[in-house]
Amino acid sequence: MIIGTPKEIKNHEYRVGLTPESAGELASSGNSVLVETGAGLGIGAMDEDYVARGATIVPDAASIFGDCEMVVKVKEPQQLERAQLRQDQILFTYLHLAADEPQTRELLDSGVIGIAYETVTDRRHGLPLLKPMSQVAGRMSIQAGATALERAHGGRGVLLGGVPGVSPGKVTIIGGGVVGFNAAQMAAGLGADVTILDRDPEVLERLGNYFEARAKTRFSNQANLAECVAEADLVVGAVLIPGAAAPKLVTREMLGTMKPGAVLADVAIDQGGCFETSEATTHDDPTYVVDNIVHYCVANMPGAVSRTSTYALNNVTLPHAMRIASKGWKKALADDVHLREGLNVCAGKVTCEPVAREFGLDYVPAEDCL
Repeated sequence: MIIGTPKEIKNHEYRVGLTPESAGELASSGNSVLVETGAGLGIGAMDEDYVARGATIVPDAASIFGDCEMVVKVKEPQQLERAQLRQDQILFTYLHLAADEPQTRELLDSGVIGIAYETVTDRRHGLPLLKPMSQVAGRMSIQAGATALERAHGGRGVLLGGVPGVSPGKVTIIGGGVVGFNAAQMAAGLGADVTILDRDPEVLERLGNYFEARAKTRFSNQANLAECVAEADLVVGAVLIPGAAAPKLVTREMLGTMKPGAVLADVAIDQGGCFETSEATTHDDPTYVVDNIVHYCVANMPGAVSRTSTYALNNVTLPHAMRIASKGWKKALADDVHLREGLNVCAGKVTCEPVAREFGLDYVPAEDCL
């Protein structure tokens, strides 16, 4: 199979779909691997590193989209890239379609086979290709939130860990999944006063056993959520409904109960965000203020720590890419129900039910495309 990786063009996106080592694994299995020149610079990988592993460097993204049977990326294809996709080409990347109707419709028009990292599952009902980026984003949300809390960045001027004689900052984390757990680890490690909200009693029990006195857990109902948000210096939105748009849990009205200069960090922004006032931002201009509350809503947070993120991502995506390349997408998906869950669009059909429901489109089960 001819497999290609273009340079990412989203704002301040420094990750790359294939590391030189991953490109080498695919090439050594008999595949032709094309890499756009400079694609790996954001992780410190030179063109020569790819060539040494058996890849071929091509001058532009047009060569990737024009010649490759499978395109391996990190972020959803931007409009310029979507225009270059073609019928029956395999696109293996994050898509987050439920928050992006224009992308969804353009992918359908292209006829591409869109396999989304974020909806591939495993035997434990987890999301293994989303997990490493959720780990990164959860940890980064505390770093970013701590910076946004500094007075020079518009925040309250609160140090999350406090100092002797001064109370630590209060952190409320909405959602106890992978993002929430990693955010809580970082916040508790700094010495912050941490509260995690979730609706699953088993999750709350697991978190309680892990953190013991270092973090509090509360059941997420409207009253508890409102109370915790009002008290917080930093609120981290860590809510996920696989494949679907995030629910708007923090309303604009609730912002009026918060302390001026408090920070909202919305890690769910890829799926539309879980705060009513969330709008996607970039690393160029990461925050904005609504009703005296600082919002941090960068849609590709892990792109800032590109080397760590790329290698963590390749650890989990490469085995699937290898199977698709060796078997072809139809057999690979037919043989693996968990990889099949990643099929979001297929030759003009929507094969992810939450996406179809979000935009009022016809849903076709993935099995029907095989």
